[in-house]
Amino acid sequence: MITGRSAAGLCGGMRPAPMRRRPTGCALRECRVLSVLAVTFPFFALVLCGYLATRAGRLPLAAIPGLNAFVLYFALPCMLFRFGARTPIAELLDPAAAGVYLACGLALVAAAIALTRRRLGWNDAAFGALATAFPNTGFMGVPLLVALLGPAAAGPVILTMLLDMVVTTAVCVGLSRLGGGDAPGTEGARAALGRALRGMAANPMPWSIALGALASGLQVALPGPVDRTVGLLADAAAPVALFTIGAVLARAGMAAHPGEALRPRDGLGAALAKLVVHPLLVWGAGHAAIAAGAPLSAPAHTALVLAAALPSASNVSLLAERFGAHTGRIARVILVSTVLAFLSFSAAVAVWT
Repeated sequence: MITGRSAAGLCGGMRPAPMRRRPTGCALRECRVLSVLAVTFPFFALVLCGYLATRAGRLPLAAIPGLNAFVLYFALPCMLFRFGARTPIAELLDPAAAGVYLACGLALVAAAIALTRRRLGWNDAAFGALATAFPNTGFMGVPLLVALLGPAAAGPVILTMLLDMVVTTAVCVGLSRLGGGDAPGTEGARAALGRALRGMAANPMPWSIALGALASGLQVALPGPVDRTVGLLADAAAPVALFTIGAVLARAGMAAHPGEALRPRDGLGAALAKLVVHPLLVWGAGHAAIAAGAPLSAPAHTALVLAAALPSASNVSLLAERFGAHTGRIARVILVSTVLAFLSFSAAVAVWT
C-alpha cells in the first residue's frame, strides 16, 4: 500500500521530461550544408589528392597522359554507357531541358566574348568563354550529381554534356576563327570546325552515351560477363577521373616559365561567372520556361542548375592549346573554379535542393 508520503515522493520524483527545442531555421540550414558537404567532400578530396601527389613528385608528370587515356577511353565511356542504358530514353532526349540549358550557355558565351574580345582578341576570348560556359560534367558532374540527387539526375546531366561537347564547343571554335590573324596557326572557320568535329568523332564519350541510349530504347541488356566487366570499369571512372583532374591542375601550375605560372587571382572573374552567373541563368530561365508552360520537371530543372554550378571542364585547356589560344589563362580559370567550387557548389546544392 502506498502511503501519502510515498505517493507524494513518487509524484515529486517524476519530473516532467525537458521539452526538446525545435531547431531554428539557421540550425536547419547548417545541418543541410553539413549533410551536403558529407557527400561532396570525398569528390573534391580526390581532386586534392591528385594535385598533392603531382606537386610532391609522387605521381610523375609522364604518368598523367596514361591516367587521362584510361579515364577517357575506358572507364568514363563505360560509366556513361551504364547510366545511359539505365535511364529512360525520354529523359536523355528532353527538349525542354535541352532548350533551357543551351540558351543559357550560348547567352553566357556571347556575354563573355563581348566583355573580353577587345582586350584578348577573338581566339582567347572564345576559349575563355567556353571555359565559362562548359562545366566539368564528364569527369565530375555525372557521379557527383547522381550521388546527390539519385539516378534520376543522370539523364539531364548527360544531356548537358552532349550539348556542351557538340554545340557550345563548335560555336566557340567557330567564333575563335573570326579574328583572322590574331592567333598563331590561324585557319578558316570552316576548317577549324571540321577539325573540331573530327576531334569529337574520335571522342568515345558521345558514342558511349549514344550506345547507352540505344540500349535503353531497345531495352537490350549486355551478357553477364560483359556487363560485369563494364561495371568494374565504370566503378573506377569517378575516383580515377577526379584524381586525374587534380594531377592536370598541378601540372598546369608547374609551368616551365615563371610568367606562365598560375596565380589564383588571374582567373577569378571568369571562375565566378562559371560558378555563380551560369547556375543563376539556368535557374531563372528554367522558372521562366515552366511559367510559360514548358514541360520541364522540377527534378530536371534542379539537375540542370547544379550541373551549371560545377567548375570549368578541364578539356577546354586541351582545345585551347590545339587552336593556339593562351592555355595559361584557361588553366587559371579551371584551377580557380575548381578550388572555389568546393564551397560554392556545396552552397548551391544546399540552396537549390
